[in-house]
Amino acid sequence: MNDTFAHWTAVILAAGQGKRMRSSLPKVLHPLAGRPMVRYVVDAAREAGFRRCVVVIAPDGDAVRAALGDGIDYVTQAEALGTGHAVAQAQQAAGEAEQLLVLNGDVPLVTAETLARLARAHEEQAADLSFLTAQVDEAGEYGRVQRDSDGRVTGIVEAAELDNATEGPAEINAGQYCFRARWLWPNLAAIPSTGDGERYLTSLIAIAAREGAALLPVPALDSDEVRGINDRAQLAHAEAILRGRINRRHLLAGVSLVDPATTYIDAGVTIGRDTVIEPNSYLRGATSIGEGCRLGPNTILRDATVGDRCHIVASTVESATLEEDVDVGPYSHLRPDSYLCSGVHIGNFAEVKNSRLGKGVKMGHHSYIGDADVGEEANIGAGAVTVNFDGRNKHRTVIGRGAFVGSDTMLIAPVTIGDGARTGAGAVVTHDVPPGALAVGAPARIVSEEDAKA
Repeated sequence: MNDTFAHWTAVILAAGQGKRMRSSLPKVLHPLAGRPMVRYVVDAAREAGFRRCVVVIAPDGDAVRAALGDGIDYVTQAEALGTGHAVAQAQQAAGEAEQLLVLNGDVPLVTAETLARLARAHEEQAADLSFLTAQVDEAGEYGRVQRDSDGRVTGIVEAAELDNATEGPAEINAGQYCFRARWLWPNLAAIPSTGDGERYLTSLIAIAAREGAALLPVPALDSDEVRGINDRAQLAHAEAILRGRINRRHLLAGVSLVDPATTYIDAGVTIGRDTVIEPNSYLRGATSIGEGCRLGPNTILRDATVGDRCHIVASTVESATLEEDVDVGPYSHLRPDSYLCSGVHIGNFAEVKNSRLGKGVKMGHHSYIGDADVGEEANIGAGAVTVNFDGRNKHRTVIGRGAFVGSDTMLIAPVTIGDGARTGAGAVVTHDVPPGALAVGAPARIVSEEDAKA
């Protein structure tokens, strides 16, 4: 993080409950591309160079604290008395900051570049108050910027104060502000209260215009950046915009998306160049993909780590790790804490859970490996199952290097299959099988090659 605005403090307003979301989850915690919306606002401020961030939260704001973590100062707005009142709660935490950037936590599409441009203009023009504006085709519920005949800003008129005749294109207040601290703090007290005792930050624009303060409107270059989110329809629209940005970033970095419209990539995902993502694929959470992979179609990865040159088709991978040159699917499921070493092959309708498969293991189809360690070059036949749960506890299975587990074998854990050992089709193995031995039957017994053929 650079320190371009080290003498500033960024204040993020995140105390609103968002009643129109109709949700028990605080509005600013609703996710966009795998992250809570307020995370994008904080990250944009930090990326722009604002070293100190103060987040204003509600009294029950522990969930916001948990989502944003350490490295942030938190202050509580004990009563919901408007945005002006919320900013006032941050005065002590802002300390000796000369300038303040004030952002709304429910405007997650604003970029670091836009915030830096706003703050630089504020400094260069020695403004007392600067604010971001945008030209939109439909102003809707946004406050409209009012100007006099000479084009000077005189204030903000809220949508509720206007009639339907004023609907349509307008210049709106985007809700991102820069303040000179020594102007802001005394003027917060001058904000008039509404009938229910609330004080709104937008009133400062009219106050600044009236008293001749240095007031600077700065137009946004992209109106999509300033879209606020008040309901789930707006959330879905913002999600579509954000996913378009994410997909474009990966395309420009050398990743091929066969159909971007049906490819869903979370913000925290990393993908190596020359990887191809086929349609209807979802890359979630902290997933990391190497170079030269092919994923999809119809594939879901969540918090997965995938090495170079892997091929995953129509399968689900959750919190699992794949080394290089692994192929999976179709229709298979890698569950949490699975680790597949290089060259592993997982065929169709197979499931792996909390297991390590060594280099070159082949697990063709219709099998389940859970709570197991499988040695290099072992072969797991169709329908083989590690019976890892006895109704009370989970137990591990060990399958040795080069072992061959026959079709429909049941391995009743805890049990060990030695290096190079084999089991016959349909064997039910309840005891360890020594290295190089052959176990057949139900329950399985150790036999010689001649006995097995008899």
